[in-house]
Amino acid sequence: MTPMFLGHFALAMAAKRAAPRLSLGSLFVAAQFADLLWPILVLAGVERVEVRPGITAVTPLDFVSYPWSHSLAMLAVWGVLLGAAFMAARRGAAAAGMIAALVVSHWLLDFASHRPDMPLSPGGRRMLGLGLWNSLPATLVVELGLYALGLAIYARSTEPRDRIGRWALWSLIGFLGALYLGNVFGPPPPSARAVAWSGVAMWLLIAWGYWIDRHRRPVSARAG
Repeated sequence: MTPMFLGHFALAMAAKRAAPRLSLGSLFVAAQFADLLWPILVLAGVERVEVRPGITAVTPLDFVSYPWSHSLAMLAVWGVLLGAAFMAARRGAAAAGMIAALVVSHWLLDFASHRPDMPLSPGGRRMLGLGLWNSLPATLVVELGLYALGLAIYARSTEPRDRIGRWALWSLIGFLGALYLGNVFGPPPPSARAVAWSGVAMWLLIAWGYWIDRHRRPVSARAG
């Protein structure tokens, strides 16, 4: 998993306030769609990543090629397709728009954090990135700040239906925080395949999001 994944989860949690009918799991899928697709393409040999310690201050990953999962043009396409799928499932235009926006938001957050390796389109040679990852202190301030804000918005916008709704949320929050710190301060991954398989495991976090949301409800839906 890449270090900026906390920021993507934060946007998904914050989006629950604007789209209360959407499950947190669905919001996670949209915000993390690029990173859910990417490891599959890496394992298939379609995209490439290399482990190069020192390439940035935060992550040792060199994203050699990932135009189909992470280019701005393709994320716009994936966003429209995923939004259309939610529209077809009768989630409504507003929900579909939120899903599409979250898919595209992945490029914007990665653009801020990555060195100039973010493609605009498949086949395009121009790569962009503001390089937040060149500074570990700045990265921690920005990403942990986003995470705290997203969590606060979600926690204030929903309430637990039962005990599971309370402890399942906070256990996920703690797990994500520990995973993030392990990625940032731990040793480099042993191989590109190990990185890709850890990305595939992110689907477990998506399932966790759906489970949490079944045990919480929007504050406006409070009984009585």
